[in-house]
Amino acid sequence: MRISLQARLIIFQMRRGLLVLGMALLVANASAHEPTKSYLSLNLGSNQIIGQWDIPLHELQAVITLDSDNDGFVTWDELNARYKEVTAYAAAHLKINADGKSGVVRFTDTEPAVEDFTDGTYVQLPFVVDGVSEPRMLELDYRLFFDVNSQHRGLLRLEYQDKTQSAIFSPDQTTQRFEVGQPHPGKQFVLFLKEGIWHIWTGYDHILFLLALLLPAVLQREAGSWRGVTAFRPALLNVLKIVTAFTVAHSLTLSLAALNIVKLPPRLTESAIALSVVLAATNNIWPWIRRNGWLVAFAFGLIHGFGFANALSELGLTKSTLALTLVSFNLGVETGQLAIVAVFLPIAYAMRRSWTYQNPVLRFGSLLIILVAGTWLAERIFNFKLLPF
Repeated sequence: MRISLQARLIIFQMRRGLLVLGMALLVANASAHEPTKSYLSLNLGSNQIIGQWDIPLHELQAVITLDSDNDGFVTWDELNARYKEVTAYAAAHLKINADGKSGVVRFTDTEPAVEDFTDGTYVQLPFVVDGVSEPRMLELDYRLFFDVNSQHRGLLRLEYQDKTQSAIFSPDQTTQRFEVGQPHPGKQFVLFLKEGIWHIWTGYDHILFLLALLLPAVLQREAGSWRGVTAFRPALLNVLKIVTAFTVAHSLTLSLAALNIVKLPPRLTESAIALSVVLAATNNIWPWIRRNGWLVAFAFGLIHGFGFANALSELGLTKSTLALTLVSFNLGVETGQLAIVAVFLPIAYAMRRSWTYQNPVLRFGSLLIILVAGTWLAERIFNFKLLPF
């Protein structure tokens, strides 16, 4: 059976369209694992190191069978029955050296304690470090969950007298050294720059919002339908307006929230972010704002800024490095954002005049974004988990 030239062209265009959609889905779900974090606090007193480790319960369940009756819930009794295994697992994935001398992590509670954070229930493990005192140089080797979840991060808050240092442990940075009481601004800048990039690349709701705005950026609406722009320059200017408006907006609310001038409850913020993704994608199918897409980016960017602030506050902000942290984290977010634009825009521009891009890619892509973001919205409002990301 022969296939006509027109049919072949349509098949070729659909394949290209699926390439763009596949790229969007790959970015939105880059890992089978969900980005998670644990919080490690160390307080260096005059003669002892005191610490607390907050570890997500669902991550522990992935490596230790805590839910013994398989009913989907881990009770306190079930956790208590395996508590020694929990502390043994944690101790095996943290090594602390002070001035070249190995310390021994000794957990002080004989029964588990739990606390509800904004992203779930955490097991709290208070401990002391035996065998060391008043160190000048501290070295930590942190490997919790890295062998099973490459998206996990360990967030460190190190306190000594009136000085606080922060650090982030990841699979490619498991060992770090600290001069006690001597923060390094350059190191802090790079640390939060990388965290900003990582946050936007694993912040699937932020990515889908950006993609929802970028999908029609190479098109213009004429007589009730989409048409490809005539040149690259108008498309680039449109994208720059959208990205700039989003940047200005989220930078404003990020700064206000970080300075404790304006604060919103995390659950409200995350629900509003999911709603913004739904509305932005809906506008591509049933336009309610036909021009000036940058206005949409600015309005919803204000909401996303509070989401960035929630992530930043979890990293352990300190007054002495607040300005540096804000600048570096924000630059990291923009770097990650521009990387997505740099990959997406040339492909979208090359396909802009094809029937495939103007219909299946734009419409099906937007519907897919609405479906995912709508599920997030329901999860965040009613406090349940359905999607793995």
